Amino acid sequence: MMKRKMATVIAAGLTVTALTAALAGCSAGGDGDGGDAEGKVYYLNFKPEQADDWVALAAEYTEETGVQVDVQTAASGTYETTLKSEMAKSNAPTLFQVNGPVGLASWKDYVADLSDTAVYEHLNDQSVALTGDDGEVLAIPYVVETYGIIYNKKIVNDYIALGDSSVSSIDEITDFATLSSVVEGIQAHKDDLGIEGAFTSAGFDSSSDWRFKTHLANIPLYWQFKADGVTGQPAEINDSYLDGYQDIFDLYINNATVDPSTLSGKTIEDTNSEFALGKAAFYQNGTWAYGDVSGQAVADEDLGMLPIYIGAEGEENSGLVTGSENYWVVNNESSEADQQATKDFLEWVITSDTGRDTLANTMGFVTPFDTFGDYLPANPLVRADAEYTAAGKTAVTWNFTVMPSEEWKNGVGQALLQYAQGTGDWDAVETAYVDGWATEYQLANG
Repeated sequence: MMKRKMATVIAAGLTVTALTAALAGCSAGGDGDGGDAEGKVYYLNFKPEQADDWVALAAEYTEETGVQVDVQTAASGTYETTLKSEMAKSNAPTLFQVNGPVGLASWKDYVADLSDTAVYEHLNDQSVALTGDDGEVLAIPYVVETYGIIYNKKIVNDYIALGDSSVSSIDEITDFATLSSVVEGIQAHKDDLGIEGAFTSAGFDSSSDWRFKTHLANIPLYWQFKADGVTGQPAEINDSYLDGYQDIFDLYINNATVDPSTLSGKTIEDTNSEFALGKAAFYQNGTWAYGDVSGQAVADEDLGMLPIYIGAEGEENSGLVTGSENYWVVNNESSEADQQATKDFLEWVITSDTGRDTLANTMGFVTPFDTFGDYLPANPLVRADAEYTAAGKTAVTWNFTVMPSEEWKNGVGQALLQYAQGTGDWDAVETAYVDGWATEYQLANG
């Protein structure tokens, strides 16, 4: 997910760069000496923050093999809409993404069997692939990501040094009550610390609202599923942990760089900038945000990440939120040559030095493939996750892959924004969350 540099966004909602190479002298995925390049690749990328990186990587492949690779990136929050539009065209994507089982169900008629591909063969754990009713391999995750509350160690330590903190070390922040005490203390001392707020702005434009209507909404969902033993996608959910959802959201918006009434116009660029320039101590985001905040006012050694606490029983033993909603799918409606060219491209991405270096070091991905032993990202936020794992903390799972629809997320997001601005109450958030789920599930499942 997540949102960094983008090329020009055209009216159709795409960041577009077409890489068209002369197709002389090589076969799809070949070594460039002889034959005709019959197949081509068109990748509709989901992640705007890696838009330019994918374009550059595709250009390297085209230069090496002569195979045409076109990369287009959907603008933030528009992937499903863009995918539907592009799939209706004669030159449809040969490679696209689904966000998990729910997304796969929507596109099940367009997915090729990937059982015989390198990307399946090289999975560290093949059970993470999404399969069909007959066991065919239909979707392959290509990145494992982690999110939580990113923090500036220097600011937090400067606050502790003032002498009236409830903790003597950041390591003591292991539950909501302690986190809340520290955040509110930092907010009260923001002038002493030379910052504008404890948290960055909780932006609610489309580049940023996914952090709250999807990623933050995952936390009460996780705790409910854990308590009730829920697996798969339930037809209904309850409000068991929504008080905690409200508590953490209140902490974000009431101890921030801006007044909650301004949040509708705040973007992910705003929040990234506020943190990167040292104007705030905390913000919710993930490992993918490293490139957005590094190399500015916050040193790498001062970057850390805390779990998202909501006051749930046992949360002191939980770690960061870890999983994937990024699964590669090959379009079975594409020609056989294009399908093979696409599979060959993916093999090169996960086995070549260029591909592995780009995914690990340029894009900063932790991948699920066994080919990346020597390509581990030097990302302090990734290291933070490794430290929680080494300490025996239980990772919080990504359950938003079973959220029933984008409409459900939008309903929760709209209610959250109205609550933040004072034009709505928390009851409306609970209604969107609980009743909205049941409604959207029924629409999707009949």
